[in-house]
Amino acid sequence: MIRTPPHQAVRVHQLIQRATRDSLTLVRHDRTALAAADALLDAWPEVERDTVLAQALRANTDALVHHSRDAALWRPDGHRVLQTAGDSLGDSGQVTAAVAYFERLVDATRRHLGPDHSDTLIARSNLAHWRMEAGDVAGALTAYAELVAHMRLVPGPDHRAVHTARAGLAFAKGEAGDPAAAATAYAEVLADRERILGADALSTLTTRKSLAWWQGRAGDVAGAVTTYTELLERVQRVLGPDHPSALTVRCELAHCRGRAGDWAGSVTAYGELLRHALRVLGPDHRDTLTIRHHFAWARWEAGDEVGADTALTQLLEDAVRVMDADHPTVLALRRDLAHVQETGDRTTAPDS
Repeated sequence: MIRTPPHQAVRVHQLIQRATRDSLTLVRHDRTALAAADALLDAWPEVERDTVLAQALRANTDALVHHSRDAALWRPDGHRVLQTAGDSLGDSGQVTAAVAYFERLVDATRRHLGPDHSDTLIARSNLAHWRMEAGDVAGALTAYAELVAHMRLVPGPDHRAVHTARAGLAFAKGEAGDPAAAATAYAEVLADRERILGADALSTLTTRKSLAWWQGRAGDVAGAVTTYTELLERVQRVLGPDHPSALTVRCELAHCRGRAGDWAGSVTAYGELLRHALRVLGPDHRDTLTIRHHFAWARWEAGDEVGADTALTQLLEDAVRVMDADHPTVLALRRDLAHVQETGDRTTAPDS
């Protein structure tokens, strides 16, 4: 049986590439670069199941930026593929590289478009996000606070980008050790998003999910379970059961059930969810790895020490293959595996 590859690549010798570029007028050169950027963005999947394809798309974007003139990708705005490539880098587990990428992109957008342009503000928001993902909580907290203050003056308090930055700041407050402040801040963002966008908008649903998470971290586990249960019904109705947000809500609901004392029910829920995630997201997606992490810990809490040990050991190998060695998820896995193998400490469930 001949298997059809998931994607096909066309390779062109560098000399031919150079000769082709040199034969173009400036106008045709810019138009060709813009067409290539549009094609890359159109080919980029919403869920990056194929890591080889994602890597190829990022490499082609880097080559395009290197060989195109500024006018092609920065007029009148920055092409969206520039932000997409950076997020793809972080989503693949290379969070340190994503931070470096967005540091360069922030400088580029400031230089080409100015400090108040929406693309510059979005790049700054993405930079703060990936700093958080890389474990730099203090740096992310400062970056988000400065960004929110700037955005309130430039696009206005009701601009969507402002709400995104406020949500990032709320998350940073929670990660910095103040879950109650995070819950309060998310409640404020949720009220504004419901007022402006409606209850079923994706960003509104995402904010409600974050509010439930920090409710649970602040000690209101029963309230979080109720919020997650109501949210799951809405997300599945609006977005469908295969949407990544639906899978995330199911993961966090299973986590809350365990924290409420029902670890056997949590194990069952995680097992069903993992099968679903493998089908929808694939084995190397970071959300799939997160589900496997929580699933393994739930098995430990439910008394299956051997199964948890085996699951965490295999997961650590897979995570190191996919992610940076110093990725917070990898570090958390090492910590939890050490607990399982050496200390028997069941007091700290994974938050990654």
